[in-house]
Amino acid sequence: MDEIDLKIVSTLQKDARISLKKLADICFISAPAVSTRLTHLEERGIITNYQTQIDYKLLGYPIKAYVSLRLSPKDKEAFYPYIKSVGNVVACDCVTGSYSQIITCYFKTTKALDNFINDIQRFGETKTQIVFSTSVERRPLELTPTENYF
Repeated sequence: MDEIDLKIVSTLQKDARISLKKLADICFISAPAVSTRLTHLEERGIITNYQTQIDYKLLGYPIKAYVSLRLSPKDKEAFYPYIKSVGNVVACDCVTGSYSQIITCYFKTTKALDNFINDIQRFGETKTQIVFSTSVERRPLELTPTENYF
């Protein structure tokens, strides 16, 4: 990936609806060249999707929660299809630590969240955190040609 690809990806993270012409202007290349690069980035799996960020509270889902689950390896085969089928779950990550799964979910009521937790406990022990506020919203990762950790 060269610097133009990084510029394309960085720009798309901020605005996936940007026009090819505007993206071409930002990258100082032609719109057809941007289109070709986008196709290559998609084919390589670097760009996997174009998404819209939604304010779930305004849609009637004011309760955001993180549910940590201690999942036994023997239950993974049943758990993964189950968790993919739950519409309120927007993300589920397999992680290190005392809990193996962290589930991000949104609910209309605490009762609905409680029902979900009761249901998911058949797979293992849970710990739930309800979000009061968010100081940093989902944002683009700052991409650089070389990684600077310090």
